[in-house]
Amino acid sequence: MTPANIIFNLFSRVFGFFSYLFPFLPRLVRRLTRGPSGAALRRHASERRPLGPQDTTARFLRELEEDYGSNNLPFLVTGYARAFDLAKLDLKFLLVIPLSPEHDDTALFIRDVLLSDTVTHFLNDSSNNIHLWAGSVQDSEAYQVASSLSISTFPSAVLIAHTPSVSSTAMSVVAHIAGPTTPERFIATLAAAIRQHSAELAQRRGVRAEQQAARDIRDQQNTAYERSLAADRERARVRREAEVARQTADAEREKQQYEKQRYEANLAQWRKWRAHLLAEEPAASNKNAVRINVRLLNGERVMHRFLPEADIEEIYAYIECYDIRKVANGAGDEKNTPPEKPAEFEHEYAFKLVSPLPREVYDIANGGKIGERIGRSGNLVVERVVDTVHDSDEAQDDVHT
Repeated sequence: MTPANIIFNLFSRVFGFFSYLFPFLPRLVRRLTRGPSGAALRRHASERRPLGPQDTTARFLRELEEDYGSNNLPFLVTGYARAFDLAKLDLKFLLVIPLSPEHDDTALFIRDVLLSDTVTHFLNDSSNNIHLWAGSVQDSEAYQVASSLSISTFPSAVLIAHTPSVSSTAMSVVAHIAGPTTPERFIATLAAAIRQHSAELAQRRGVRAEQQAARDIRDQQNTAYERSLAADRERARVRREAEVARQTADAEREKQQYEKQRYEANLAQWRKWRAHLLAEEPAASNKNAVRINVRLLNGERVMHRFLPEADIEEIYAYIECYDIRKVANGAGDEKNTPPEKPAEFEHEYAFKLVSPLPREVYDIANGGKIGERIGRSGNLVVERVVDTVHDSDEAQDDVHT
């Protein structure tokens, strides 16, 4: 057997080399030989590189176009399970065509029947409501589909449709074309099955359309209700926020009013306390006394004598408490009961004393004695300073306006 083995190996290598250069040769040789058995089909299916359902269908359609040229058939480029679900969802017919490339009649069926103008036109007619799926039994998916549909003769075409009379969800085979056929017989068989089941499918589509319309109306009503509810919630939220803002503003006004009244009460108490601590005016015979002439904010002029060793703050206190001392002197207040200093109150003078010519500000912060800073006499003017946080109109008016 050695010479035979040598010849066989040599032929195999030469054929393998040409198969590598011309990939269509293996398929051409398989078409020229008789179709294999079921075991051979399973073997070829296992030899092909496994892909996903969609990629497997795309590969089959690409090979179909390479072998028979381009076509206008409305193939679904998806897996069988997806095509089955689409037909069930759309209430359309699903035409399943599993092909065996190694079968003798496959090439004739594809070229003369499937790719004929009449069949192409029939399958593309939207009034027939057909989804078309095809695959090669060399791929595991198409082989399993052929087995589940009990297809034993090739070429074959199976028409599947929803059958409401059997079950509300049932999908059944309504037509089966097996073996060699003609375009006319192919179309006649499919058209007869379509006419037989179109009424049921149309009725089912009408029911589904009514159900969908009812769902759409409910969705629109629910959407309108949700919008109305959202608007009501928004108005309620705006009212709540407005109420909270009003309450906050009222509370802030009450707080400011309370702080204002508290400050005014503490200021009045402080003035009484500070007026009680003012030193008595030196006698006219005291040659060391410093004579101060002050023009108030309202234009009134006040003359007062101070001890030279008194702090400059004494003049400020005198101006601040001028009205209180004037009222007290007019009422004959003997100052037997000194008022208490208000607790936790820091007094700030709302004015400053200025010498007009030359202009000089006698600020309390710089301190100093009256005699050292002013001399034996001086003319001063009261000027208002920037209002502080606790200033009020009444407090400013009290600086002898």
